Amino acid sequence: MSEVLVKVCGATRAADLTALHGVDLVGLWWGVRGGHADLSRSAFVELAARGGPEPVMVTFADDVSELARASGVRWIQLHGFQSPKTVGELKEAGLTVVKALHFQDGTCVEGPLVGAYERAGADMFVLDQVGPDGTLGSTGQVLSESAVLGIADRLSQPFLLSGGVSPHNADAFRAVRRHPRFAGVDVDTGCRDRRGRIDRDRVGALVAGWRR
Repeated sequence: MSEVLVKVCGATRAADLTALHGVDLVGLWWGVRGGHADLSRSAFVELAARGGPEPVMVTFADDVSELARASGVRWIQLHGFQSPKTVGELKEAGLTVVKALHFQDGTCVEGPLVGAYERAGADMFVLDQVGPDGTLGSTGQVLSESAVLGIADRLSQPFLLSGGVSPHNADAFRAVRRHPRFAGVDVDTGCRDRRGRIDRDRVGALVAGWRR
């Protein structure tokens, strides 16, 4: 791709959206029980309609087509262990589907299913690190470059790099950035201030650092 896509995940307020200058995609959580950025249905619909970066529904749920229609969201990020069948159903509904691939102890948990996800119509993948306690998403845990390259060579679709991405560690992933299917980055923890809020300056540094 000619330019690195930047996705910032976990917006919960209108003020978060105004901090996302230069960002392409914003992750809005729904159906992530206990998640720090999980939204009610009404809050999700409201934020999705505010404009700004393309909204992406980030979810652990399976049946999200109705909310996608109601909110006008066109992108779905399946961040749990949903099946290839779920990917296919969402594609049939006309949605762009991003499927998370999770890494634990250097191994891609869904590795055996990559081909099935692609045949079902996955448009893109996001590569993320499972937390030490088994937590999925926004763990701040850094993926190893060798693990990323090992699965990237098996993909026929583009991927976003997540897992400990920050405004300052692009140089640690030089080989990943040169990979022909590297599409961009997906960041949550790395764009937040000490209060846990999305920070305009850190977002700006992220965009500059990964697009330089």
